[in-house]
Amino acid sequence: MKKIIIVLVLVLICSAFTTATFYPIDGYEHTGIKRLKRLELIKSGEIVEKQTLPEGAFKSYLDIKLNLKEKASDSLHCFFKENDAFQKEISSLFRGLDKSYSLTVMDITDLNNIRYAHRNETSGYQPGSVGKLAVLIGLFNQLSKIYPDDFDKRIQLLKTKVVKAGVWGLTDEHTIPIYNIETKKLVKRQVIANDTFTLFEWADHMLSVSNNGAASIVWREVLLMQAFGEKYPELTEEDALTYFKTTEKKVLTDLGNDVVNLPLRDLGITADEWRLGSFFTRGANTYVGDKGGSIGTPFGVMKFLVQLEQGNVIDAESSLEMKRLMYMTDRRIRYAQAPALKEAAVYFKSGSLYKCDRSNGQVCGKYMGNVQNFMNSVAIVEHPDKTTYMVVLMTNVLRKNSATDHMYLAANIDKLIKK
Repeated sequence: MKKIIIVLVLVLICSAFTTATFYPIDGYEHTGIKRLKRLELIKSGEIVEKQTLPEGAFKSYLDIKLNLKEKASDSLHCFFKENDAFQKEISSLFRGLDKSYSLTVMDITDLNNIRYAHRNETSGYQPGSVGKLAVLIGLFNQLSKIYPDDFDKRIQLLKTKVVKAGVWGLTDEHTIPIYNIETKKLVKRQVIANDTFTLFEWADHMLSVSNNGAASIVWREVLLMQAFGEKYPELTEEDALTYFKTTEKKVLTDLGNDVVNLPLRDLGITADEWRLGSFFTRGANTYVGDKGGSIGTPFGVMKFLVQLEQGNVIDAESSLEMKRLMYMTDRRIRYAQAPALKEAAVYFKSGSLYKCDRSNGQVCGKYMGNVQNFMNSVAIVEHPDKTTYMVVLMTNVLRKNSATDHMYLAANIDKLIKK
């Protein structure tokens, strides 16, 4: 009888960790991000709605790990040694394509046989929303300064610090999900000046739906963290507004530029490999100017991904939390939308920027710019069979929506790595 009781206890314990709750659905208690609570209620059946997320979006919150942690002490150059056979195979995927396609790809399935290949990896592109990852790094860098010895307090600040959008959040067409836990109603709309969310929720809006206003708001808070240091947790909206109104614009511009770019330099990523020069909304320019222009390269962003998986971006706990925020649990697009990745966990950021000139009668439209047409994809892919790799793909193909190209390349890269 005693043995039966022990077995039953073990079964119950195991069930507690294998029940059908999935990240980020099971991340609500940890983060306070309200949209996750809604997903939890959908999964439990309390809210009836057809679930359209792919299988790979249901990875457990606690199961998200850093894949290169055991190589945390290895220097960057160890990872970027070209594998001749792998390079030849990857290059074959781009046969006939011009230099508008640039790529870095690293297969880390076997840590004793890491494979790296590239194509025009140092070519510079306007990073678009991929630059939001630099804002994320800046955020966790400042949190580490405020609470250098207490990661739990950093999480608590993200979860409890509520800030208002103001003009910083305006002029973006992307909508955000606003879920009312009491009424169980979901509304999707653009950010308005009176919107208030926690830092965690603004960061989630910045990444999961790539809202530009949210990115500018998070960047603003990173700037304020640097300016006020340990006083930031108690900083009021009135004090912040006074600071912006009474501080010279050049000072704010320099500070804003430093807080997102210097952490990249600390990672060994040069200014020519990845930098941010302007906020993501025009509203932010009320107080902060542009500086230095923005650029991204597949090589520079891959440097970040490697160190993220090592646990070396700020520290191991920060790296893991950033990776969790990158986990694709909203609608997958472009590279991440490839059917081949349906069952894979994908940690993803996409970015685009296009510019049109219709004076010459050339074809031009949304994501089909005839002057510039940047489309960038950053992905960490983890298959159930343990196949794991990282990709940075950047393109500038004029007069063509490159989303299909990104999906095509995703499928073929995946097939090549898994064969």
